[in-house]
Amino acid sequence: MKISKRSKIPEATITRLSVYSRYLKRLDKQMITTISSSEIAEGVGVSSAQVRKDLAYFGEFGTKGVGYNVNDLIRYLVKILGLNVDWNMLLVGAGNLGAALVTYHEFKDRGFYITGVFDNDVTKIGTKILDMEILSLDKMPDIIKKYNVRIGILAIPPQAAQAVADLFVKNGLEAILNFAPININVPKNIEVRNVDLSIMLETITFSLAGKK
Repeated sequence: MKISKRSKIPEATITRLSVYSRYLKRLDKQMITTISSSEIAEGVGVSSAQVRKDLAYFGEFGTKGVGYNVNDLIRYLVKILGLNVDWNMLLVGAGNLGAALVTYHEFKDRGFYITGVFDNDVTKIGTKILDMEILSLDKMPDIIKKYNVRIGILAIPPQAAQAVADLFVKNGLEAILNFAPININVPKNIEVRNVDLSIMLETITFSLAGKK
C-alpha cells in the first residue's frame, strides 16, 4: 500500500488514526473480528463520516455491508503511522517530568524506546531512573550512533531548550518532542511537536469559563 501526498493530510487526521488504532487493538484483545465505521465512531467519539473520510486518504478499506476486519485495519494503521518498526529516542531532562516519561509504559507498547537519558546536573549523572542510567550530554553522540536514534525529547526548563535543540540538530536527530514551554528554532527539515501542558489546561478553563 503506497501512501501519497502525506504533506497534504491534516494533522488532526493523523491524530485520529492513532486513536482508532488504540481502540481497535483493545477490540482485538476482546476477540472482536469485524467492525463498522459507525461502531468505530461511537467508540472514539467522532462521526462515522469522519472515520470514513480519515481512512479514505489512504485507500479503500473494508467491505460494504460487512465492515472492516479489525486485525487487517490495525495492520494498515500501524503501517500508515510508521509503527511497523521500532523507534529509538533519547530524553534530555531527568526531573519529575523526565522520570514520568521514562516510566510511561505506553511508549514501549507502541514501539517507542527511550535508549538514553541525559542531564547536566552533576548530582543526577550516574544515578538511575528504573534501569536507565542518567548520562552527561557529552555522551549523546555515542548513544545516537549506537541505537540509531532519530527522535529527541526535551523535558527541561525553557532557558535551556534552544541550546539542547541545537545539540540535537548537530548530532543528526530528525524530530523533537518538546515539553519545554518555549518555541525552539530549528531547520525546516526537523519535525517539532510542542507539548505545552499549561496551554492544554487553559483551553479547558476557557471552555469551563464559558459555561458560567
